[in-house]
Amino acid sequence: MKKGTNNHRLFSEEKKAVILFLWLFNLLFYVWDVYYYYIRLYIGGRVGISRDGLGPSIYILMLIPLVLAVYQLKKGNVYVIKYQYLAVFLIIDFIDNIVRCIGTNHHFVTGNIVEVLYIIFAPIFVNKKYFWSTSIGIIGKYILLIFILQDMTIVFPILIYVILSAIALIVLTRFFSYIHSLTDAYEELKRKEKLAVIGQMAAAIGHEIRNPLAALRGFTQIQQENNPNIKSYYPIMIEEIDRINSIVDDLMYIGKPKKIKFEKSSMEEIIAYTLSITQQQAERQRVTVETIMAGPLPRLECDEKQLKQVFINLIKNAIESMPEGGRVQIHVKVIEKQQKLSISIQDEGIGIADEDILNLGEPFFTTKKDGTGLGIMVTNQIIKDHLGEINIQSLLNEGTKVEVILPILYKERD
Repeated sequence: MKKGTNNHRLFSEEKKAVILFLWLFNLLFYVWDVYYYYIRLYIGGRVGISRDGLGPSIYILMLIPLVLAVYQLKKGNVYVIKYQYLAVFLIIDFIDNIVRCIGTNHHFVTGNIVEVLYIIFAPIFVNKKYFWSTSIGIIGKYILLIFILQDMTIVFPILIYVILSAIALIVLTRFFSYIHSLTDAYEELKRKEKLAVIGQMAAAIGHEIRNPLAALRGFTQIQQENNPNIKSYYPIMIEEIDRINSIVDDLMYIGKPKKIKFEKSSMEEIIAYTLSITQQQAERQRVTVETIMAGPLPRLECDEKQLKQVFINLIKNAIESMPEGGRVQIHVKVIEKQQKLSISIQDEGIGIADEDILNLGEPFFTTKKDGTGLGIMVTNQIIKDHLGEINIQSLLNEGTKVEVILPILYKERD
């Protein structure tokens, strides 16, 4: 979904919430105030009294935020209306209470129903900043009145609003949790749809590409044997054909993941094989590879071929990140308490930006000029199939550390 579409929807939802709030606020404020001060006291034959404090002029003053809100709606500034309304109401209500009580013997017996609306309605905006502004603003107003009026009866409404704020906070937290769950589900659905498209594409063209590649590689090897005097070009051609073939392998894995065959395997042998495959590339780029095996390693329940593919991808990425040469350090150790094996690969390369790390593993996302993004995607899937995890830490121009953690004993998911 495009960012502009998201922004438009958020704007639309905010506008709906603001308009609903304006209707409820003004309906409650005017109806409740007139009933409480002018109608209620006539019930049962009692004589009513005029409103104290700012008197009827408060109704005119409360039209100010309404006029400002309408102006902001027309200007499209919907996000500031709720803060603007809150600030004007708190100021007018505070002055009204001061005029009503200061210099008299009257105890504080007022309060406004719209304050309850403010706190209960705050979660509808799904905005923690506004929620805390509302709760702190209303409760802070009453605390300030205690100090000015020296009237401890004001403690009671403070307790009520603290309880209401706690309830509203729980509701707001649940809103955020629900929204995050929906967002995660939506992103996962988009990812699966994207994978499905890639899988269909891979199934359609994978076999068609592989067959001519095999023929082309065989023909190139024959030409290399028949023309030994000009064979300097043939290794490059074979290497590029193998690179194309590895991309096809990645596509084929995505389109139809291979069945995992779990057997007891040696991590030392897997790493040794991987290094033998990547040795020539490392030498060409003046990269030295250091391997540290921490103590005797237990045999791992895994699919050896798939893990070889994982570490070939990761070590090649580390080597390619250092075009001017450098050092790759491979550290293998046992995490005793978790019964897991940790394999970390650290380079001194160009590093990866934080925002790019979050996107690694997405189809066709890559930070390399000639990359496809499929290698790390397949790597992630293989590690996931082994119930493992992969952690990436990186600093630009300093290097990247990739840690793969695998369970020593494979256990089926529940």
